[in-house]
Amino acid sequence: MLITLVDDSISYNGMTPTYQPLGGAEKAFASLPAALARCGHIVRAITRADHAVSIENVSWLNFESRIPPITEVLIAFKKPSLLEMTRATGSKILWIPGSTDYLNQPEVKQLLERNKAKIVLQGTTHLQSFNTDTDLTYRSITPGVRDEYRESDTMQFSETPTAICTTHPKQGMSWLLDLWSNKIQPNVINAELHIYSATFKRAQDNGEVADDLLPIWEKIINGKDKGIKIISPAGDNDMAKQYRYASVHLYPGSDKEMYCSTLAESQAVGVPAVARPLGAVKERIVDCQTGFLAAEEDEFVEHAIMMLSDFEQREAISKSARRYGTARSWDTVAREFETLF
Repeated sequence: MLITLVDDSISYNGMTPTYQPLGGAEKAFASLPAALARCGHIVRAITRADHAVSIENVSWLNFESRIPPITEVLIAFKKPSLLEMTRATGSKILWIPGSTDYLNQPEVKQLLERNKAKIVLQGTTHLQSFNTDTDLTYRSITPGVRDEYRESDTMQFSETPTAICTTHPKQGMSWLLDLWSNKIQPNVINAELHIYSATFKRAQDNGEVADDLLPIWEKIINGKDKGIKIISPAGDNDMAKQYRYASVHLYPGSDKEMYCSTLAESQAVGVPAVARPLGAVKERIVDCQTGFLAAEEDEFVEHAIMMLSDFEQREAISKSARRYGTARSWDTVAREFETLF
């Protein structure tokens, strides 16, 4: 079957996530085409990449390329308007990684109905946020985890107890920094908190911070003596290697998160997690087996300290995290997409 996928957001292709940091939504789009090609389909993916290239039997085109006038299946990413970019003789699918609120706009509803679009959401939490009062076909297909994480080497915990944080600064980081400095690190004196943030890495390099992030930045600066360090995010190859040394992934969570991609990735490597049960977090963690869901501060602190200081408990949780976290590949996701074609 001839399948065309389209995203007009930023410049990237199927190789980008391996070597460069990329958002979870774009990483998902970068991962599906090759998996569909492995299922035997002819696949073309269109993004704003600088150059057209062939990667893993997928033709990655850009908007300066000759856009195919017809396809059998069209998968539009995020934007409903992309459903009319080319004619599809079979299915038209709108794949939504974030908020579904805009689907309630009258003009969007008309466009979806005109194209008889099928809607793909990212999991149970995402599905619950969707207004299901529609005649359109919709279903939940949880993204997979890339092989860089699923096939990474086994964990090699650092001798320095190390927590990692990958959350967006505005999604609970301030709360976590307070807990770390006041309650967690004082109980594990040599522990470090590694914050993966491109925003704060730039601030560290050039001193420029947006006004609304200044209070968080000040907590980071003041927490240097508490083992708080800024780490630059990297591509999946390097991130998988760095995760192997972490004792625990501390994840504040947010009601706005519909997938929690970095949490899924660290679980696949084998990093135990402690997280608030917000948004899709509860879909990524098996409570008390691959990590801990902690709604209360004291509970969060208790589990964080345990993962940083109790090697036997950490190792047991790590093994479970790896076993559960590696289960969902992109090949599995591709086969679920095929049911919509």
